[in-house]
Amino acid sequence: MNRCLIFDFDGTLADTLGEGMKIYNDLARQHGYTLLDPEDVEELRHLDTKGLLRHLGIPRHKVPFHLATAMRRLRSRISNLPLNKGIREVLPTLRKHFDHMGILSSNVSENIESFLNAHDLRKEFTFISSIGKLSGKAKHLRAIARTFSLMPHEILYVGDEIRDLQAARKSRVDAVAVTWGLNSRESLARENPAYLIEHPRELLELI
Repeated sequence: MNRCLIFDFDGTLADTLGEGMKIYNDLARQHGYTLLDPEDVEELRHLDTKGLLRHLGIPRHKVPFHLATAMRRLRSRISNLPLNKGIREVLPTLRKHFDHMGILSSNVSENIESFLNAHDLRKEFTFISSIGKLSGKAKHLRAIARTFSLMPHEILYVGDEIRDLQAARKSRVDAVAVTWGLNSRESLARENPAYLIEHPRELLELI
């Protein structure tokens, strides 16, 4: 039986892709990286994090610095960004059926809190775990399990990226892959998630 439902934030709950592209392109112009064209996005959705960084020409060691800059720039804009369509309607029902419902994200806590408060959704989540970097989600999933005295099979992690599914597998947590975020349905399916869903209402079938 699943007792804890954990969501990724960017792309899964919040529709941050468009704003994220604007912020990235500003950084790319400053540092000479490949600009993102909206027409290229569909092709790039098939790439994992390593492949995307390679395509954009971003050195791996520069990622923490650029991510921190992007999170700071996002802070003033995030309250105005939308939820992904259909998310609001399912959260109250999901919350009633899980002992714990939280967020595990590479975004920073301040941004997540601001977004949830702007949409009057903070009350639906019992915890927020922010790692502030692209890697390390598996470690944090294990830490969440210890905090709430949970076995891995009692946790579901909902994410839109290949790295979310890989982190879930590494921590022996069942992954729920959602197709409305960053990575494509095909690329997510290759990771063999426990569930692969097309619309937020399908989350209710996990209860």
